[in-house]
Amino acid sequence: MSYVPIYTNSAYTLMNSTVKVNEYIDLAQKMGYQRLGLIDEDTLSGALTFYQSCLKANIQPIIGLKFSYYSQRMKRNLPLIAIALNYQGFQSLMEISTKRKCEEVVHLAEIEHVQQLAWVVNFEHPLANPEMENTYRLDLINEIKASLPKVYYGIQIYEKVDQDFLETFDLMPLALSKVNILHSEEAFALKVLQKVQRGEVLTSEEIQSPQHTQAYPLLSEESYQRYYQESVPSALEYLNQLCKQVQLEIPLHQALLPQFPLAAGQKADEVLKALCEQQLQAFHLETNPTYQERLAYELSVIHNMGFDDYFLIVYDVMKYAHDQKIVTGAGRGSAAGSLVAYLLRITDVDPIKYQLLFERFLNPDRQTMPDIDLDIPDNRRQEVLRYVHQKYGHYQVVQIATFGTMAAKMVLRDVSRVFGLSQSESSHWSKAVPNTLKITLAQAYQQSKDLRQLIERSKKNQLIYHVASILEGLPRHVSTHAAGVIISDIDLRSFIPLQLGSDELLLSQYTMNDVQATGLLKFDFLGLKNLSIIDDALKAMRHFPNAIRSQAEIPTDEAETMKIFQKADTTGVFQFESSGIRQVLKRVVPQNLEDLAAVNALFRPGPMQHIDEFVARRFKKQKVTYVDPRMKKILSNTYGIIVYQEQVMQIASEIAGFTLAQADILRRAISKKDKQEMDKYRQIFVQGAVSNGVQQASANQIYDYIESFGDYGFNRSHAFAYSKVAYQMAYLKVHYPAAFFTALMKSAQNDVTKLKEYAHQLKKYQVQLLGPDINQSQLETSMVQLHTIRIGLANIKGTRKDFLRQMVKERYENGAFKDFDDFLMRVYHQNSHWLKEEFLVPLIAVGCFDQLGGNRKLLMQQLSSKIQNFVISAGSLDLLETMTLSVDEQVAEYALEEKLALENQYLGMYLSGHPLDRYQSYFQQEKVREVAHLVANQRANILLYLTNIKEITTKKQEKMAFITGNDGTQEIEVTIFPTLFRQIRQNLQVNQCVLIKGKSQISNYSGQIQFLAEQMYFNEQIQNQLQQKTCYLRFENGFENESLMYQLQSVLEKHHGTVPVVIFDALNHQKRMIDEKFWIKESADLYAELRQLLGEENVVMK
Repeated sequence: MSYVPIYTNSAYTLMNSTVKVNEYIDLAQKMGYQRLGLIDEDTLSGALTFYQSCLKANIQPIIGLKFSYYSQRMKRNLPLIAIALNYQGFQSLMEISTKRKCEEVVHLAEIEHVQQLAWVVNFEHPLANPEMENTYRLDLINEIKASLPKVYYGIQIYEKVDQDFLETFDLMPLALSKVNILHSEEAFALKVLQKVQRGEVLTSEEIQSPQHTQAYPLLSEESYQRYYQESVPSALEYLNQLCKQVQLEIPLHQALLPQFPLAAGQKADEVLKALCEQQLQAFHLETNPTYQERLAYELSVIHNMGFDDYFLIVYDVMKYAHDQKIVTGAGRGSAAGSLVAYLLRITDVDPIKYQLLFERFLNPDRQTMPDIDLDIPDNRRQEVLRYVHQKYGHYQVVQIATFGTMAAKMVLRDVSRVFGLSQSESSHWSKAVPNTLKITLAQAYQQSKDLRQLIERSKKNQLIYHVASILEGLPRHVSTHAAGVIISDIDLRSFIPLQLGSDELLLSQYTMNDVQATGLLKFDFLGLKNLSIIDDALKAMRHFPNAIRSQAEIPTDEAETMKIFQKADTTGVFQFESSGIRQVLKRVVPQNLEDLAAVNALFRPGPMQHIDEFVARRFKKQKVTYVDPRMKKILSNTYGIIVYQEQVMQIASEIAGFTLAQADILRRAISKKDKQEMDKYRQIFVQGAVSNGVQQASANQIYDYIESFGDYGFNRSHAFAYSKVAYQMAYLKVHYPAAFFTALMKSAQNDVTKLKEYAHQLKKYQVQLLGPDINQSQLETSMVQLHTIRIGLANIKGTRKDFLRQMVKERYENGAFKDFDDFLMRVYHQNSHWLKEEFLVPLIAVGCFDQLGGNRKLLMQQLSSKIQNFVISAGSLDLLETMTLSVDEQVAEYALEEKLALENQYLGMYLSGHPLDRYQSYFQQEKVREVAHLVANQRANILLYLTNIKEITTKKQEKMAFITGNDGTQEIEVTIFPTLFRQIRQNLQVNQCVLIKGKSQISNYSGQIQFLAEQMYFNEQIQNQLQQKTCYLRFENGFENESLMYQLQSVLEKHHGTVPVVIFDALNHQKRMIDEKFWIKESADLYAELRQLLGEENVVMK
């Protein structure tokens, strides 16, 4: 008789098993098992992954569920195991699991299809307790048998078997050993995992002798057989009989497309066609044959593939959004290539105008589900989901689960806490792991010297790392997929197990891949922060006359808006904020949406290597050639370079006679680098091209070209859709800067670095930023006039949001606060627990009471006494009037530096000015570089106001330091190595200005720009250094004259020195300081050569 490990808890029994499903199947296969079971507690999250993986491994899957039912006899929940004998039994498991995960009580009498399930009690059930009286035990077994046909008693390996017990209660013995770890050495890791869940700490004894009695490893079949054959052979017989009964076949990849609710007699295809034709008229395109033909073709493909209802569902959702004035995205992915989607306002990019291909979205030669991703403002996503939920029903609309896992940093924090380390000590572990996305502990060990040193420091640390390595990657908690929603016209409980979600919506237990494997259709509703910014900006503008009211009013390719991109002034603009893409913008100088899409597509790994070539061809420095003249109309917009996937398809169609559907399959083969498929299509391509009049050598050359470029190609539809959103944001920034920055600052409320950057930008756009005011501020940042923004109270750190929200409400209901005492009185009467220094100090520090005649320092000094008086008087005005304060009323206000320090502490920015204000002229002259505009590997001067100094000792026992400071645009960390640190240490202190010469680089840990100091200057040294002359060179026609630039370079190198050189492009209004190797030494000869080269009026020394 063979043994089958049925009772295996996987890691989906969260925080109670270390068994990963795929590792379990791989190990069992190596051990020779031909059948495997999975029985998790209350959940079926891993069931479908387990089922499919077993079939691939040629192993029979057996799926069960351990759950709790309500015992009337015991008046509490008791554990029970059910095993599905077939799909009907599995559906019952889904029903039970859904009830348990939706916090419903399970009554045995209410379970359907009990005959299709095998029922098991084991050592975890009170029945197994020998201390319990037999009458109780009999009542319990009778309670079970009253509803269930027959019951097994599962016997754990090495469990002492009581034959009298089995006979007395008529229970069939079943060989059923629990597994919750794969290897015995994981036992201690399981104990740690369980303590992480319970928030417990290991004792010193547990650390000294790590073991765990409740851990059950997967043993060899021989080990199990030996025990059962010697102890209770009938248990193996019953197990084998049970396994033979299991005939579980879970249907996969069913056609479960939902139907759109229509009136009686209506057909989905006819309704869809009528809507599109109606919109064609609205766009005045009904007589345009190109649009008519494209529409007829798309509708026929959609109908033949059975997707009419799908389009109507998406149309209905977007119509609701538009009716509710919810801003929507221009499209995402390949859906922007559909004219039907454009006409139905699902997307906002005309696919014919911008040459976008429908087949890239929906290929009639390849039957796949359509995939339209809907971008919605993240602050209004729930409105849309509520609408869908109400329209289709509670069990018809379900969000998709995902799992937060114990990733490298997280698992080290969790494990170190269980080992008794403090929060500070735990953070040492997580900080030792580089900030690289999806980095593993093994990779971190290789890359991080700090981590290796930490591990080697003690045996305890080695154990921490060992345990963390075992637990890494395990699911830690259930979360909700950012976008995925299942919409169905049938009750989803029949197809997938569910669980409680958020905001009234249920959540699948399956993750996305498993949901899609069933055949259910996923819709993506993605909350996009940038659409919230557009939405909030438009709302802010509604109070002002002549302002636009919607996205539809934003014109395309407007010159003023394009200047934003040409100057790379793209702070806050979606997709174009990084320093790298700004450099590309300056080089490409985009003129329209076509150019923006190209930049968007080029600035990605792979295509990046073609940027130089693209720029050279764009500005006619390199000739554009085509192997075949027919390629010109396809590639002319990108100067002969394949930038988009659609261009591969068009070349295959135009040159080799492919249909666009066939060309899409070729594109996929190229993007996957499938050599066998690529070789197959080469033959087809060359044959088609030759029959189309192309020489065979040229045909091969063209195929080589698309093969080498095609795998880098970007989705043109996506590039245009997202570039349009970026363009809309830039338009708002140019024409309505106060509204735009109000929305931007609301979105970045918790990101101090971004807030500083945005606040700095306001000056450039002549927008005034007002500080928080207890009588004027809203909870969030708000636009108070056409060119004025006021910071919201919620931006203040260190106080409570519910307190601030109530104060705003109090002000609206009972009028403005008259003075500070009035404010305290009303706080006391709202909630006396809020009358605490910790909540009120931040408000004083940032100037919330300045307009009430408040002296910040005086209010700080009086605060404690005032609070005490209110508490003693219980808020009685009569008693308060008898109390006086002994504080001197003539207290001088804080000095500017003190004010600024407090503002920075509680707001993360300076309001009353900036310590570097007196140096602003040097920023304008480019003598110092703004931190926000630093790029990697750039030599520069930076001016900082220091906020933190951290000294460390190197391995050589030398002192060095890391300092942090900001210049009003952004914060940065600066490394000071030992040699320089020895020279400047006595002058180095926080809350002072410092000039630093050095080089920028990307930090290996944070991925952010950091600075390496080479020289530092303090106090009057700063002025002395910055008052040096600078040479300004003006280029009337820009930097495009290569010959002129080479001549200039030669002159500058000949006169190398220490005077900085700034070059100015008068054509594009761009100014930058050039590299230090081209700085100059003043001389009459130099001036003569420069003036001869550029003209006397274009050379200035000041």
